[in-house]
Amino acid sequence: MRTEDHDSSLSRSGGDLDARKAAILEAIVTGYIGTAQPVGSSHVASATGIQVSPATVRSEMVALERDGYLIQPHTSAGRIPTDKGYRFFVDHLASPGRLGPQQAKQVSSFFTQVQGGLEEVLESTSSLLSDLTSYAAVVVGPSHEQAPVRSVQVVGLAPRRGLVVAVLADGAVENRHVEFPFDVDDDVLAQATAHLQATVSGATISALPTVPPINVPATDDVCRLAAEALTEAGKLSDHEAVFVGGPSRLASAFDAIETVRGVLSILEQQLVVVSLLRDVLERGLSVAIGSEHGYEPLASCAVVVAPVEVNGRQSGAVGILGPTRMNYPEAMAAAEVVGRQLSERIGAEQGNQELNEHG
Repeated sequence: MRTEDHDSSLSRSGGDLDARKAAILEAIVTGYIGTAQPVGSSHVASATGIQVSPATVRSEMVALERDGYLIQPHTSAGRIPTDKGYRFFVDHLASPGRLGPQQAKQVSSFFTQVQGGLEEVLESTSSLLSDLTSYAAVVVGPSHEQAPVRSVQVVGLAPRRGLVVAVLADGAVENRHVEFPFDVDDDVLAQATAHLQATVSGATISALPTVPPINVPATDDVCRLAAEALTEAGKLSDHEAVFVGGPSRLASAFDAIETVRGVLSILEQQLVVVSLLRDVLERGLSVAIGSEHGYEPLASCAVVVAPVEVNGRQSGAVGILGPTRMNYPEAMAAAEVVGRQLSERIGAEQGNQELNEHG
């Protein structure tokens, strides 16, 4: 459940740390991300770029803890970052990151070889993003509400049962089963398909025109039933398609099973997931950490988001969801590259469809 008193703009850590404290904080964040264990002063003192004694490191760690960047989970243990510490790391220290050669090749090969309609591509992309990062991944596709119908066909499955299939200009395919009150032969199906194609082609799936009768009773009935089925599909098309990849990876990412249950519960609520990713992007962020996003069950999570944009318009998003100790540079790089490639793929598909329509 989202907290009601969450400010609409996320607070950012100011650049109020001197170079030594910033370097020590960076060493602790990267150490904790890598090991999931509290980081001690000896480890920090041996890190690259830290040229002070363990005693000085301990003193600075106390100061960072006092200022809210670190906490000490147990007496005599090392420190771990707070959400404020991670935020400073993301805003001031973490480089944008780059995919490794193998990962870059994996992404390139995927978008070269992936087949199927838009929804199949989106679903496969969520699995790709999860594989790249070892976290749960979310891909939100464009709403089909304003996508024009490119083609429509009524296919016979049995004498009294058919399937109406509409291919939309954004590459999506809507199909609905239709029950006929009488036996329908191929000639009637062909005539109904031609009449529907002439009537609804170019209209949006959410605002189909009335199909006028042609005064052939069997054909008119098939057209009426098919149009009703498509209209019903249009009522559902104003919601973006949401695909979640790698939810099972959450079990190994969090220590508490209650946390895993809470995160999985959020991921099952599609409208909440869409709102979450959209809210982060609208704040001009690529990362929301801990309580920043305002969703209480995700308080121990970080969300990394990249937009999917087609022709300069946002048409969805890709997101990575994991623990706050996630590898931010790697996750940000994966989201950015996959989001860009998916944008290009959807844009190319739409361009090809427009050429076919006008060719």
